[in-house]
Amino acid sequence: MQVLTYAACAPALSWPGAIEALRAGHRLPRPQQGDVLLGTANASIVSRTAHIEGLGFAIKGETIFPANTQNNLPSIQGAVLLYAPDNGALRAVIESRLITQFKTAADSVLGARCLARPDSRHLLIVGAGMVAATLVQAYSAGFPSIERISIWSRRPEQAQALVAGLGALGPIVTAVTDLPGAVADADIVSSATMSTTPLIYGQWVRPGTHIDLIGAYTPEMREADDALIAKSLVYVDYRDTTIDRIGELMAPLASGAIKRDHIRGDLYDLVGAAGSSRHSEAQVTLFKNGGGAHLDLMIAAYVSGCFGLELRHEHV
Repeated sequence: MQVLTYAACAPALSWPGAIEALRAGHRLPRPQQGDVLLGTANASIVSRTAHIEGLGFAIKGETIFPANTQNNLPSIQGAVLLYAPDNGALRAVIESRLITQFKTAADSVLGARCLARPDSRHLLIVGAGMVAATLVQAYSAGFPSIERISIWSRRPEQAQALVAGLGALGPIVTAVTDLPGAVADADIVSSATMSTTPLIYGQWVRPGTHIDLIGAYTPEMREADDALIAKSLVYVDYRDTTIDRIGELMAPLASGAIKRDHIRGDLYDLVGAAGSSRHSEAQVTLFKNGGGAHLDLMIAAYVSGCFGLELRHEHV
């Protein structure tokens, strides 16, 4: 059994490797998965479990203590337990921060690789938190064509601090304050905020843009307005973890702005398709990143494989 920590493992992993691990995982059968949440708003634990035939089993357990930040402690702490597909043996215990960081950004970039224009040159990141930093790295690796990255935050000083701390990159990275103007000029807009009201409006988005929505993960949260959802070719990462669980889709469905068949499919459909799934160069595309334990399992298998443990059957 391996014990794999963030500090020891992160430098050995790569964004192209994580993206391709998710692509390969979505060529396997669809998962079985389930979540359990116990505790209160101040102290809770969540357990997320997944099984993918041919890849194995994983349990991700994390405690959530929001007040920890006042004592310079992480608010979320946990581990992923990875089990072998053939005999159920516990093969690895992996710090959950490592899995979450790589799966979230790689999930979005894989969606963009299937939907965005491959010659996209300007990426706008909405939000300047921890996820934003990984999006800069992941998109830079997944889209070599990107020449500029703009970062917007409600607090401009947060975006400026993020830019200052990124170091040398291929694309030019700048902080911006004009959100409508930045959206109108971007080829890809990736949003990772905690917003409960729309930040990105359909009237701002020019033809051919790809929208990547990450932040909203509860029924109360939203990052895009109904008009943007309605004008876009919409895919999600996994139907079971998004359509009836996240406000981004629940609200326009409830208002009648879209019908259920407006959501064209998920990553399993995108990965299985030949070539790009966009209809035209002018098509506005939208990908909703909802996460899920099946992604934890795919990335856990990738991480473990980087350190000498191969979990997959020979036919995979």
